[in-house]
Order: sequence, then structure tokens, then C-alpha cells
Amino acid sequence: MKTIFGPINSRRFGSSLGIDLSPALKQCNFDCLYCELAPSATTDEQKNVVEVSTIINELKEHLHDKIDVITITANGEPTLYPYLDELIDELNKIKNSTQTLILTNSSTLVNEKVFNSLLKLDQVKLSLDAVSNSVFKRIDRPHVNIEIEKIVQKVIEFSKVYKGKLFIEILFVKDLNDTKEEIQKLNDVLMQLKVTRIDIGTIDRPPAYPVSGVSYKELHDISHLFNSTLPIHIASRVHAEPNNASYDDDDEILNTLDKRPLTAEDIDLLFDEESKKRLYLLIKNSRITKKSVGNLEFFILHENEERKRAK
Repeated sequence: MKTIFGPINSRRFGSSLGIDLSPALKQCNFDCLYCELAPSATTDEQKNVVEVSTIINELKEHLHDKIDVITITANGEPTLYPYLDELIDELNKIKNSTQTLILTNSSTLVNEKVFNSLLKLDQVKLSLDAVSNSVFKRIDRPHVNIEIEKIVQKVIEFSKVYKGKLFIEILFVKDLNDTKEEIQKLNDVLMQLKVTRIDIGTIDRPPAYPVSGVSYKELHDISHLFNSTLPIHIASRVHAEPNNASYDDDDEILNTLDKRPLTAEDIDLLFDEESKKRLYLLIKNSRITKKSVGNLEFFILHENEERKRAK
């Protein structure tokens, strides 16, 4: 089966050419409730393995200079691939200016070889849906002997030494990890990380098990439960019904953006037309500016940006 797919125009990562390290079947050490793939038994190793040479030869046929990222993923967990280190070395030989990215559930960071291999990538996206043991086991359904406490410690350690762009993704499932208690625990961990962006989302494809996502409005409310210094981005637009909130004066808008920077898409969903006009006047008057964070553009307070530059 083909290992290369795309390119796909990813709103978060640009033009992405994907590598599927498990094209024949699902091979994963999690059996997440929300997975778009069918339920399956977990595993801690890949038994159906594609050769590195096969992947590289196929990639060369599709790689060109308009690709922003080569994205390593899998039907399952890509870091279970036994030749990952060799593959990354080969990718770095041919990628030129294209960035390399992996999408991983974070679990194998406890493996020193995997940890060191990921350090060689330009971008890494780590999933972290829960940090308390009971919620982690319910939502991610991990393979035997996988401990969230050890994963969290390695995520923290990785963020301190990694030199590329690090993204954290949290997927919220209704009535599971969306409680104030779990969000506070997540917040405490996130405050220890050095990251480019934290993407929060919810279920937007048919899940493996009968669970539900949260609405865009609920995601927006959740974003305000995190510390305002964290680079939170609402990644999911599922159930994104316009809120059309009215912000009656400039201070309301400034206070909102001070607590949580928003993208243009967020503004379209959250602000009514009069509030948008007020926002654009604030931009014109240099009270609000734009800042690019990991392929996305956010509206932030101009004084906040000046303060950061001063530091």
C-alpha cells in the first residue's frame, strides 16, 4: 500500500505531504474513544512494517518546493515504527527547506531512543488529552503498563530541550476531560512547558465509540479556564455556530484579547458586525496588532507585544 498521501492544505501547518507509517492496518498503543479508526486491540510494537527505502523512494516522487511540511503519521501511533530514527535521518538528507513534523500521542517519549529521534525534527505535535490517571485511562484506553505520570514528566523534559516548534494538542470529549478539575490539572502541566502553540479541539469525525464532542462555544469557554499567558488556539470548528456577541466599548474588546488572543476565524464567530468595526478601528489606531504563531495569525494587544519585546 502507498505510504505517501496528500498534499493536504492544513490550516495549522500549511501544505502538508503525509507519510503513513502503518498503511495496511491500525497499529497503536492507544484505543482512544474518539479515534476515527475502528476499535482495535492495543499493541506496543509494529508487526507490519514498511521499509525505509520504500518510504523515501515514494516520497521523492511527490516532494517539491511548494510543500511546507512532511508530516509523519500513521494508522495508529507513528513512533512505534521500529526504524523511525533512520527514517528521520533520511528525510533530513532530502527535505531541503521543507520542514519535518510528527503527530504523536506522546506515550513513547519514555523511550530514550524515540525521545532523541524526535529532537531531530523541525516540528513536533504532542497529544495530551488528560493528566490524571483515571481520565487518561478512560479517554485514551492505553496499552498495559503505560503510565500518564511518566509521560507527563517526559513531555515537560522534552519541551525544555527541544529546539524546534513544539505544539500540544488536547482533544475534549463531552463529560470526560472537560471538567474544571481536569482542565486545572492540564493547566498546571502546560504552565511548565515551553511550547509554540496549544491547540484545543473536539471530535469532528465519526468516533470509534459512542462519545460526543463539545461545542465551539464550550471550547471557547474552556480556553478561558487556562492561564491567559498560555498560547491557546481553538483548533476545531465543529458545531461552530456564530455567537455574534456585542462588545459595547473598546475596553471590552481589549480585555477579551488580553485574556485570550483570537484569530480572524474566532472573531467572525464571536463578534457581531458592530463589534468587528470597533475591532478594526482599534487595529487602525495601533491598539491591537497581529502576531503569527506557528502558521496562524492572532489579534493581540499592541502593548502586550511591546512588553514582550522589551523583555
